[in-house]
Amino acid sequence: MDTTVPPEEGNPRGGLFDRLMLLDHNGQECWSARDLHAPMGYDKWERFEVAINRAIAAAGNSGLNPLDHFRGASKVINGGRWGRQTVSDYRLTRYACYLTAMNGDPRKPEIAAAQTYFAVKTREAEVRQQPADVSSPEGILALAEKYVEAARELVSTKKELAIAAPKAGKWDAFCDSEGLIDMAAAAKALNKVTGGLGRTKFMELLRRDDIRFLQRQNPRVPYECHTKAGRAEVKFVATPNGQWVEQTFFTSKGLDWLVDRLDGLMRRPAA
Repeated sequence: MDTTVPPEEGNPRGGLFDRLMLLDHNGQECWSARDLHAPMGYDKWERFEVAINRAIAAAGNSGLNPLDHFRGASKVINGGRWGRQTVSDYRLTRYACYLTAMNGDPRKPEIAAAQTYFAVKTREAEVRQQPADVSSPEGILALAEKYVEAARELVSTKKELAIAAPKAGKWDAFCDSEGLIDMAAAAKALNKVTGGLGRTKFMELLRRDDIRFLQRQNPRVPYECHTKAGRAEVKFVATPNGQWVEQTFFTSKGLDWLVDRLDGLMRRPAA
C-alpha cells in the first residue's frame, strides 16, 4: 500500500520539484517517478524508465545499494478499462532523482533544470548533515567552498553531456521502448551507409572478418566483447510458431561503433 503523502500545505519552498516532493511513512522526502517523467521532459513512461534503470546501475557501480534509493511502488492513474488503473512506480530519494536526471536525455531543457535542482538540493542536505560554523569568516568560507564544489561538479558533468549530445538521440527514431534497436531497424537506420542492404544481407555484413560483430558459429549472437562494451544486448524473443530464440539488439553506442567501423573500412587505401 502506498503510504506516501504530500508535504504540508503552505510549504514555503518554491519550484515544481518542491511541489512534487512527498513524505514517506518515516517522514523522509521522496518523489514518485511517475510524477517526475513529464516534468523531466519525457512524454512516454517507457523512455523515462530507461533513464531510471541507468541510474540504478550507476548507484550500484558506485557501491551503494540501489534499493536504498529506488524503492518499487505502485500508483493509481486515470485510464484503463474502468477509468482508473494501477501501474508500477518507483519511490526515489533525492539522490536517486539526481542520478536519474544525470542519466536522462541531455538535450532536454527539463533535464538540465532537474540536474541543477537536485544537485543543489543534494549539496544542501549534505551541508545540513555536517553543519558549518558560520559564526566566523572561516566557517562562512568553508560553507561557500562546499557550494562552489557542487557547482564545479555540475558544470563538469554538463560539459561531458554536451560533448555526447550530438550523438545522443541520433538513433531515437529506430529504438524500441527499452532504447534497443533490432536488426531490421538497424539495417534501415544505416540504409545509406550500407548501400540499401536489407536485414538478411545486413546481418551477413556483420559477420564479415573485417567487422566481426556477429559470430559465425552462432549467427544470431554477437561476440562477447560487444556486449561487454555496451554495444549490443541479447534477448530471447518468441517466434510466430511459439519457439523462443536468441536475438541481438544494437544499442545506440553499438550503431555509433558500426558507423565508425564502416567509415574506417571505406577510407582504407586499396591493397
